[in-house]
Amino acid sequence: MNTARNVVLVHGGFVDGSGWQRVYQLLRQDGYNVSVVQNPTLSLEGDATATRQILDRQDGPTVLVGHSYGGAVISEAGTHPTVAALVYIAGFVPDKGESVNTLIADPPPGAPVPPILPPQNGFLFLDRDKFAESFAGDLPADEAQFMADSQVPWGVDALGGAVSEPAWRTKPSWYLLTTEDRMIPPPAQRSMAERAGSTIAEARGSHSIYLSQPQAVATLIKQAAAGAAG
Repeated sequence: MNTARNVVLVHGGFVDGSGWQRVYQLLRQDGYNVSVVQNPTLSLEGDATATRQILDRQDGPTVLVGHSYGGAVISEAGTHPTVAALVYIAGFVPDKGESVNTLIADPPPGAPVPPILPPQNGFLFLDRDKFAESFAGDLPADEAQFMADSQVPWGVDALGGAVSEPAWRTKPSWYLLTTEDRMIPPPAQRSMAERAGSTIAEARGSHSIYLSQPQAVATLIKQAAAGAAG
């Protein structure tokens, strides 16, 4: 088949790579070689390094996928020579010199404000009582509660890390826009995706779309794999 066969998945803030399991299984069933990055989310530089380590192990053209903050990571690490395509899943798409902090500094009017608590020793958490509504509104209550109670501390240096040479300026990209997202407003998602020239797909779902609708995520990844090869 004339398509990229390798996929590397990069998670975002407050979560870890295990959330990709459903997407991983769907892609593996279709014959893709799938790797999951366990980025520490301490700094953008460190997360890009962790991603490049996994990219170094790929044996051919690779689709690099990032969810949420993972979009900033793949924008930085995606210049790696094995990367044939980028896929953003409700992700940040920073330009050169931009960071997550700069992208969230001026939210659209009326946009919901993510319930991020004040930093504690250099790390951020979401309010556990508001996690489900903001991050996982379309997941079963017990699953959203587990995510709230198993949060990974998100380093403030990761939010402040600026992208050096955004990969999307030289690599084709695809974007899954989540219309019910209460973490990254849909208009902001669209603006970033259009600026990057991404092929945009939409799904009616929360910020946890990769868990609630893994088939939609896997489908877009496969489209990117075919499109990159073509």
